[in-house]
Amino acid sequence: MRNRATWPALPLSAALAAALLSGCGNGDGNAGKGESIVMGMTDKVLSIDPASGYDPGSWLVFNNVFQSLLNFPKGGGQPQPEAAEKCGFRDSDSKVYACTLKSGLKFSNGHSLTSKDVKHSFDRTLTINDDDGPAVMLQTIDEIKTPDEKTVVFHLNTSDATFPQKIASGAGSIVDHREYPADKLRTDNEAIGSGVYTLDSFGDKEAVFSVNPGYKGRAKVQNSGMRMKFFSDPSTLKKAVKNRDVDLAYRGLATEDIAELEASTTSAKQGVKVVEGGSAEVHHLVFNHDHPVTGKAGVRQAIAYLIDRSTLVRDVYKRTAEPLYSIVPSGITGHNTAFFDRYGERPQPKKAAAALHAENITGKVKLTLWSTPVRYGPGTDQEVAAIAEQLNASGLFDVDVKSTELKQYDKDIADGKYGAYVKGWVPDYPDADNFTDPFFGEDNVLHNNYKPGRITQELLPRTAAASNRAATVEDFGTVQDIVAKDLPVLPIWQGKQYAVARENIAGLEWTLDASTVFRFWEISKGAES
Repeated sequence: MRNRATWPALPLSAALAAALLSGCGNGDGNAGKGESIVMGMTDKVLSIDPASGYDPGSWLVFNNVFQSLLNFPKGGGQPQPEAAEKCGFRDSDSKVYACTLKSGLKFSNGHSLTSKDVKHSFDRTLTINDDDGPAVMLQTIDEIKTPDEKTVVFHLNTSDATFPQKIASGAGSIVDHREYPADKLRTDNEAIGSGVYTLDSFGDKEAVFSVNPGYKGRAKVQNSGMRMKFFSDPSTLKKAVKNRDVDLAYRGLATEDIAELEASTTSAKQGVKVVEGGSAEVHHLVFNHDHPVTGKAGVRQAIAYLIDRSTLVRDVYKRTAEPLYSIVPSGITGHNTAFFDRYGERPQPKKAAAALHAENITGKVKLTLWSTPVRYGPGTDQEVAAIAEQLNASGLFDVDVKSTELKQYDKDIADGKYGAYVKGWVPDYPDADNFTDPFFGEDNVLHNNYKPGRITQELLPRTAAASNRAATVEDFGTVQDIVAKDLPVLPIWQGKQYAVARENIAGLEWTLDASTVFRFWEISKGAES
């Protein structure tokens, strides 16, 4: 969860970027049909071992090669059983969670998948505790018991109603205990799972997947395999699309290319279509509350009154993003428009001036805005420059912009050197908890010296215990209202997801949603017209 901010969470300027559950597999999801598909992207796959990978490319592999006890249905929504036949909390405090496995589950090597493998997978991730891995998402696990081969019982050290969402993500990938050491990562570029696909080969230039004939789950496969090609930059990927070297491109084409294609006539697109989907990726401007400038509430308020998000997403992101007016994005249960309600949609210079006057500030406010294109893409520098231009145009600010490499950026933020800086966030699971606890909980990703008080003392613990997530709406609304008042962050935009594909590619609409799960099996390839 918290380490996810260290993802190369590509903004659109640089990239395309649970109560008792029961169910059963369809039994015919492993058939595989149609042609193999070639996909291109610029993201790197940093690891194919689930105890380490915590980046978009790695989770793309995990979601297709490994099974989890639960997974997210296409279109988003609450987790549903996958390797499990049923799961649910056994108590009213959301501290004991149990799952019963389906019968007859096997890994692609023929080994049976039992509760021993499930326990091994979670224990292993926590034991290795890799700096670049998802162990941080599983910290509420206290003990895992396996009373029989089909039953797994998670005893949690605190109430955690979002536990089903966490284990439905890539962090819940189940590995074969015979193939994956308990205390070290696998390093042979091979992966053994029980998911929809097997990983046939993995290298610097491509990864090749074929349909797993032994898969037992809900997925109905619409193709006979996937070849994933890695490109060094957006221009080479664009060329591959135009030359028909790939059937589709995901997370890799530049914003201007997407915007150009969307605006083109059918003939100009040359047999290429743009598919748009929802996303919960967000960008915030973070304020250091201990900084001599942004530590003043009036300065933060003045900035909030002056930001014009609509103009920014139009000019910088070519409308491939949406203005964001709260820390919980649209489409996530609990979202409200706290910042819109308090600061409005358009710049309000008079209110900004009044906020500064209340701080006894009479001259222009000098401030540096910081970013790092290494993490968030080159468009982030354009974004920060646009914000600075808006602030300076008011006559109330004298803002400059700076960027630095990733390691220095993280160090300086942790040391409290910056007054205002950019943070992007790609969620681990589609729940308001994942947009609040990582920002305001202990060891949060913001490092901005904000004292959240009631948020962490009362509101977030209460939402964490509520297995009925609809019952958390009021509390998450209060959290958003407090944040809008205190301004530890200023939400800027919410992303969209895009894929560019040949006209004969179908099913992409089922791979682009707020769950961030890219489902190979939903994609099909027909005959070219």
